[in-house]
Amino acid sequence: MNFILKTQNSKPCRRVKRRVKTLLLLTIWLMIGIGLRFTNLSAKPPWTDEFSTLVFSLGNSFLPVPLDQPISVDVLLQPLQPQPTAGIKDVWKHLSSESNHPPLYFILTHWWMRLFPTHEGLVSLWGARSLAALFGAASIPSVYALSQLAFRSRLVSHLAAAMMATSPYSIFLAQEARHYTLAILWVIASFACLVIASRHIQNHTQIPIWIALSWVGVNAIGIATHYFFTLTLCCEALVLLFLAWQQWRKEDKGTRGLGDKGKNFPLSPPIPPSPHLPIPSSRWFRIYAVAAGTFVAGLVWLPVFLQNSYGGKLTEWIQGSPAGMAWVNPIFQALAAWITMISLLPVEASQLAVVMVSGILMLIFFIWAVPILLRGIKVHLKQPQTRLMVQVFAGLVIGAIVLFFLFTYFFGIDLTRGARYNFVYFPAVIVLLGASLAVCWRTPISQKGRWGINGKKAVIIIWLMGLASAITVVCNLGYQKYYRPDLFVQLIEQTSYVPALITTTQKTHVQIGEMMGIAREYKIHKIQNSESTSPLFLLAHQDKDPSTSTSALQNTLKTLARPFDLWLVNFYAPEPKEVRNCSAETQSLGAVNGYEYKLYHCNH
Repeated sequence: MNFILKTQNSKPCRRVKRRVKTLLLLTIWLMIGIGLRFTNLSAKPPWTDEFSTLVFSLGNSFLPVPLDQPISVDVLLQPLQPQPTAGIKDVWKHLSSESNHPPLYFILTHWWMRLFPTHEGLVSLWGARSLAALFGAASIPSVYALSQLAFRSRLVSHLAAAMMATSPYSIFLAQEARHYTLAILWVIASFACLVIASRHIQNHTQIPIWIALSWVGVNAIGIATHYFFTLTLCCEALVLLFLAWQQWRKEDKGTRGLGDKGKNFPLSPPIPPSPHLPIPSSRWFRIYAVAAGTFVAGLVWLPVFLQNSYGGKLTEWIQGSPAGMAWVNPIFQALAAWITMISLLPVEASQLAVVMVSGILMLIFFIWAVPILLRGIKVHLKQPQTRLMVQVFAGLVIGAIVLFFLFTYFFGIDLTRGARYNFVYFPAVIVLLGASLAVCWRTPISQKGRWGINGKKAVIIIWLMGLASAITVVCNLGYQKYYRPDLFVQLIEQTSYVPALITTTQKTHVQIGEMMGIAREYKIHKIQNSESTSPLFLLAHQDKDPSTSTSALQNTLKTLARPFDLWLVNFYAPEPKEVRNCSAETQSLGAVNGYEYKLYHCNH
């Protein structure tokens, strides 16, 4: 009797210990993830997209920046100065008229940045980026919950959370003042609803009404965060269609089997013909309602998106069908994005030897790791209790890849050029990765895998590779910023010993952001070195006719006092005649990321 009582009392104790252990381990993953995401958070200079976040979230506009005339650093940076009277209405007003993004993240950032003091009168970059970093850290327990919901396994959930904590791709997104980490949270929540719906489809039952309402709400918020969230919804629709076809095939096969048996029993009731619809609508009614509600939620933003005259100009960089050998670029761009979700060593270091060694190590790593990961997926597909979830998440990933290449090759919109757009299915990759590594972890220690490494050691090696990759991103040796204004300012100071005029052609606020990067670095440098001379900036506006930019520069050169150095930076227009009175720099000064330049010395 005492033995029975002790056994009964020990069960709750074991459950409590397991929960405490789970909570402690999850806290470790979270702390690692937070530490990586907040390390060197403001060390990297902001780039054009981040300047858009800063300006619009403040409720400011790029339009007051003077064009076609020389302006100072302070004038150019004025949109980065918080205005006490600016509110949410101003955020929405300027965002809807000058950008092509929905407002939710910008409104949240508007409130968040008020908590941080300015830096020399400018909005805090650390404050703006910290919100994205927090959302990125929140994805760690979120993906744990999603994995637990899908596979009902603590091991799968912990491994998924551990990989999310150190994923170089995840950290790259979390260290930018952009909306992608928030969108990832909505993707995870929407996938959770899909998982629940998939199980109800398998059990031939309707999804609960609260799940249907939550699903619509999450999808609506996701679209209000980023329009590309609709790609996530398309992937979910493809998975649901696959599940419908799969269930219809089983039911149709079962009906035909009963019909054959019925021939041997004349008194049995007639078997009705197979329905034309894949699944009886009564079971799918709430899923149809979710689809309808989500469609309406997305339709609300269509007029806003269409009325924005800047939208086409801002997306020109991903438009255009690949021609010639360029048709293979999307394939390599996609491969690079997939690889960096798991591993990214310092392939962007300045030392060639480091780059070569990093590339070789990554190649060896993936030759070894990919078969291990694929084996784990195959094992889950053979198990009835996990087959459905692997099909769902694999379907999401495959569906997204198909959509990306469909847009790229058939609609001339190369989504593979922006690695950040892979947020639409990234959580599904992490969940599959956790499930696959769980199979590897459960492999008996005595059973050696590839190259004589057992399962647990293989998992540890893969995670350590992710940790090393995360440090690579934090140290700006991988996923480097597209623009390096810090290096360009150093180049100007080392080369120009007279006042400088930095000139660019301006079409949208993207080019203003490029110059803001230089101006911000110059302002910070001026604080550190009082002898530094601030340059002037000329934003030569260009709509359709490049000659308008040429004329603006020509007029400025005639009126500007000499001597000065003329830096043509990303200047895509014919050079004016007045440039002939200046001497071109003959020395090769080296390339700077994001800034194509020419230097002229105008001394007389």
